[in-house]
Amino acid sequence: MSVQERKQRERAERERLIVATARELAEQQGWDAVTTRRLAERIEYSQPVLYSHFRGKREIIGAVALEGAAEMAVAVRAATSAADGPRERVTALARAYLDFAARNPAVYDAMFQLDGGLAFAQEDTPAQLKDGFAALLETLGEVAGDDVDPGLFTEVFWACLHGVATLTREGRLPPEYAEQRVTLLVDRLAVL
Repeated sequence: MSVQERKQRERAERERLIVATARELAEQQGWDAVTTRRLAERIEYSQPVLYSHFRGKREIIGAVALEGAAEMAVAVRAATSAADGPRERVTALARAYLDFAARNPAVYDAMFQLDGGLAFAQEDTPAQLKDGFAALLETLGEVAGDDVDPGLFTEVFWACLHGVATLTREGRLPPEYAEQRVTLLVDRLAVL
C-alpha cells in the first residue's frame, strides 16, 4: 500500500468516525449537543482536523443524512422484497419507513428536518437521496393507478408517511392506532 493510499484510507476512517460520533451524540442528546468542540473532544482530534473534513455542523448533518438515506433505502427494500403481492409490499414499505423514523430520530431529523445543505428533487441531488426515493418508487409506482404519475404518487404517499412519523414522534397521534394508520394509508391511497 502506498503512502497516498494509506493517507486516503486514514482520512476516510476519520470521516466515518466523525459522522458516527455525531450520530451517537445526536441520538443521545439531540442535535443541539453536536458541536465541533464536543466532537473533537470525543474523537480525540483537534477542531482543525474536524474542519479539514467538514466545514461545520451543517456538512456533518448532511453526511449523516446521506448515510441515513442509504440505510432507509436498504430497510425499505429488504422489507418489500420479503412481501408477496402489491398490498403486502406497500404495507411492508410503510412499516419499514415508520420503524426507521422511530428507531433513528436524530438521523431522520438530519434527513428531513435540519439543514444539511443537500439538494432534494434536483439534478444535483446526491445519489443516496435519489436512491432513497427510488426505493419508495419501486413499490409505490406499481400501485399509483393508470392515470397518476408514479413519481407524484410516491411523493404524496411519502408525505403522508413523513407526517405520520413526525406527528407520532411528537406525541400528537395516539400510539395505539399506529397499525390502523398504515392500513388506512394503504387502503385509501394505493390502487390495489
